[in-house]
Amino acid sequence: MLQVGDRIVYPMHGAGEITCIEECEIMGQVREYYVLQLPLGNIKIMLPTDNVDNIGLRQISPPEMVSQVETTLLGKPEPNLGSWNKRFHRNMDRLKGGDLLEAAAVIRNLILQDRKRKISSGERRLLDLAKQIFFSELSFILEKDIPETEAWSMERLDKNEH
Repeated sequence: MLQVGDRIVYPMHGAGEITCIEECEIMGQVREYYVLQLPLGNIKIMLPTDNVDNIGLRQISPPEMVSQVETTLLGKPEPNLGSWNKRFHRNMDRLKGGDLLEAAAVIRNLILQDRKRKISSGERRLLDLAKQIFFSELSFILEKDIPETEAWSMERLDKNEH
């Protein structure tokens, strides 16, 4: 069971910290909820405690993941196969899994693609979502704030010579 103070990842939203557990009545039904505070945008999300196994919550990745994140950001981008629409859906599916390295790969691919030839507005929105998900978790791992985490990531992407 999760506890107040636990740092967790909520797929498609990002990482946050459980700040409290509250009872709320919604439509006549009283349930317990975890209150998850996300660092980006000061967002609070309430998650039913009896449904966490079904929504894919997981613990923050360990600090050892930083080297794998760096390797991913410096890695060769994947080839752009198909239309932007197909790429969009493939990248969205990758983000839905909630894996930190998949989010890093999506960010790397989209940023490097945008530098060569501008990405579509749909892919730009997807990039923003990927950044939210990725930077929120990485900030906890690196123990830095979001702007420092983004700067750390962009330094690696700027060194990417692929």
